[in-house]
Amino acid sequence: MNLKSINLNNFFIGLFVIMLTFPNIGQAQVIDKIIAKVDNQIVLKSEYDQAYLQFMSQQDQMFSRGDIRCSVLETLIINKLLLAKAEIDSVTVEKEQVDGELDRRMAHLIAQIGGDENKLVEHYGKSIDQLKSELRKMVREQMIIQKMQDQITSKVKITPGEVKAFFNEIPKDSLPYFSTEVEAGHIVIVPKVSKEQKQIAKEKAEKIRQRLLAGEDFCKLAQEFSEDLGSAKQCGEIGWFKKGELVPPYEASALSLKKGEFSPITESEYGYHIIQLMERRGNEFNSRHILIKPVSTTEDLQSAYKFLDSLRVKILRDSITFEMAAYKYSDDKTTGTNGGLFLDEMTGSTRIPLESIDPDIFFIIDTMKVGDISKPLPIKADDGTDAARIVIYKSKLPPHQANLKDDYQKINKAALSEKKNNAINEWFDKTKDEVYIDISSEFSDCHILTTQ
Repeated sequence: MNLKSINLNNFFIGLFVIMLTFPNIGQAQVIDKIIAKVDNQIVLKSEYDQAYLQFMSQQDQMFSRGDIRCSVLETLIINKLLLAKAEIDSVTVEKEQVDGELDRRMAHLIAQIGGDENKLVEHYGKSIDQLKSELRKMVREQMIIQKMQDQITSKVKITPGEVKAFFNEIPKDSLPYFSTEVEAGHIVIVPKVSKEQKQIAKEKAEKIRQRLLAGEDFCKLAQEFSEDLGSAKQCGEIGWFKKGELVPPYEASALSLKKGEFSPITESEYGYHIIQLMERRGNEFNSRHILIKPVSTTEDLQSAYKFLDSLRVKILRDSITFEMAAYKYSDDKTTGTNGGLFLDEMTGSTRIPLESIDPDIFFIIDTMKVGDISKPLPIKADDGTDAARIVIYKSKLPPHQANLKDDYQKINKAALSEKKNNAINEWFDKTKDEVYIDISSEFSDCHILTTQ
């Protein structure tokens, strides 16, 4: 079997958006069929069609080789095998990680339609929470797949010579043409919550706990007070989870309880929890909670603005680089490790096509010159908290055909992706006989189960 250089690391990022282009998202297809089985996992024709459409829309598809039809199915089968092996090996992801990724993707999608989530709600006739619920399983599976891939390819590296050889193998008339691209980034400071505000939140949680102990209804109190809005609508219930899937303080507290018992106030990175264990079977448990989050004050926010203002002055005076400041101080950990720079979700490059950049960032840099750093600006953190940021407009590259000088980062990523794919191919060839795999006869020409 030989996977034809589909970027496995980014394969499903765009699929999330593709899924949302279909009005019947989350509903059973009227006409569908199974085209492959991998252990207890299946590949539906509709799933294949959506994956094919997503791949054809990828910006770096010109770096791909081989029969796309077979490559897409190979990728889906490999990912189903990764899921099957993850279940066998008890590889999981935490609920909070899934929630965070789901929120991030929804925010990105909403930004693409002008930042108005009401348009999304109106189009589907469903709330954001309903859409998230229907997509949660897919996102969780994607994250488990990514975790398995990372384990398999953790030692794969690539040399400059290999990057050059990869590029030279691409026919000159097949090199992609890139539109105007920009580099931009930010440093985000989320106001630090004071000890006083933490104490206020903890005392509020304790009062609610006392009401529970006095016999008040958990469901009503969760719906009224819990700041985990997703679970609050379900009477605080978060569902069944295995050990290791929830943040340690919550899990330890929940598993120390007897069925129906309430926990003491439990602090985690998300705030203060009142937990009730509903049921437990083996290493799985079902619980519900009421979450109270400590909130920052206006004075805390102003302190964040002042800190960023002084940090901006230091950067402009060359006392510290923007990249180092982002690494040391930014509360956006996603960009902080990139020196504060945003990454293109498809290519992983710090250079982003101008038409694909976040609209909020576009309107900020549209008033700036290359090299400028903005004054502190407001931003909402992932959890809705008011925060502050400074934005840098680092560079702008005019339209051009791919070349090693200007596009080394993208070509390096494509070459590394191919090498990682080869490592996963080798893993597939070694592992495929451990589970049952059956592929529809219409794909018999793909020779997916044949070692080449």
